[in-house]
Amino acid sequence: MTTAEYVPLIDEMLAQPFPEADFHDDNGCGGPGHRVRVLRASQEFWDDDDGQAAREADADLRTHLDALTAALTARWGEPLVVDLLPYLRAGLAGASVPEPVGYLSQLTGSMRAWPDRPSGRWLGLTLGQADKELPLELLAAVGQTPAPEPSGPAGP
Repeated sequence: MTTAEYVPLIDEMLAQPFPEADFHDDNGCGGPGHRVRVLRASQEFWDDDDGQAAREADADLRTHLDALTAALTARWGEPLVVDLLPYLRAGLAGASVPEPVGYLSQLTGSMRAWPDRPSGRWLGLTLGQADKELPLELLAAVGQTPAPEPSGPAGP
């Protein structure tokens, strides 16, 4: 897919109702108040002993992330940068972390987020990976406002 194809998917995610029950499928996951979609995924890395395939996949996905970020920034302004590590720590300590932030914090350290105030929703973009052998994924997440707290200028 290209950036021009991702933008309508983002618009659809922001407009469609949230699922009434938790789900997880090949395209992502969601539940009441949130949805996460895999926009692009790399191959798995079971046989990537030297890490070259993972580095190449990371570079490819970062190119897509940066292009999509630029398109959305032109529309909505600069994204907030959200450090997800505090949310991961809170969840591990037993605190309740709202979704999709709890899920994303298990896959990545930060995300770029845009509050979508008129709809009461926010959009987040990031690269994530569940384990070093599993695919890297370009992820889009939608959650209910308030958006997670910004943390600084650098992104994933």
